Amino acid sequence: MDMNNVLDEIIDLMKEAGTRPMETGVPGLSMIKGDIPAHQLAALYKPLIGFTIQGTKILSIGERSTIMAGPSYYVLPLHVPATASVHPDSEGRPYMSLGLELNQTVLQSLLRDLPEDLIPTASEHFGACKIDLELMEAWLRLLRLTRTLRDIPALAPAYEREILYRVLMGPQGWYLRQLGLQESNFARISQTVKWLRVNYTRQVDISEMAAKSGMAINTFHRQFKRATGLSPIQFQKQLRLLEARNLIAFEGYAVAGAAYQVGYQSPSQFNREYSRFFGSSPARDTEKLRLIENARD
Repeated sequence: MDMNNVLDEIIDLMKEAGTRPMETGVPGLSMIKGDIPAHQLAALYKPLIGFTIQGTKILSIGERSTIMAGPSYYVLPLHVPATASVHPDSEGRPYMSLGLELNQTVLQSLLRDLPEDLIPTASEHFGACKIDLELMEAWLRLLRLTRTLRDIPALAPAYEREILYRVLMGPQGWYLRQLGLQESNFARISQTVKWLRVNYTRQVDISEMAAKSGMAINTFHRQFKRATGLSPIQFQKQLRLLEARNLIAFEGYAVAGAAYQVGYQSPSQFNREYSRFFGSSPARDTEKLRLIENARD
């Protein structure tokens, strides 16, 4: 099969996808398609391999925005707060993408089975990677299982492993390698991220976090930013803002109440930082969110 045939079949298999992430029945594999509202794309993203099939996604992490034009793939090795927008392709065909959650157990097993000298030790910066025919066919095999559910337990692990292997051998392979090595700085940062996700309302002590990770403060700061694209303080702030947005829009909280709930001491500082991150005031932004969501339900 050539690339166009493979893409056509993937697109056909995604006919049921809509503008909310849809589980496929294959563990860890989800799909999404269409004009996805920007507020839905402002989220804490899970560690995953994303495959942009058609159209474009512009993903913003911290100050850096990355254009993911299909067909291409990207790797998010850790949970990371981000904002994004999606756009149709140049012929007006809708944005479409697949996501495969990173399974650390499978990754570690794969790394154990590979000769040490085969595994990449350097990586390009985070970005969209060109997808070749072999990797695209592995995605297609995984997606075909949505039509033969009885085959999932036997075959999905093999196809998932192949996707991980081909990404590991590609320009973003270093990120996967670091995630799979339990004693790497990257793996230690992963533990810090896990702690921050639970404790985002608490005051952050960078020196304490660095000591827990076994790193000097400067090293910790540099490694955290390399792994997530954000400083620890930015990471915490964005987690707080995302949570506050949900509290105001969908849990009935007043703006000041949500600010205190997520750890802010000053409502005026909260309003400033919220407006900077989401582009409008908490009250106006969350009102717009409710209207959009009510129209979709």
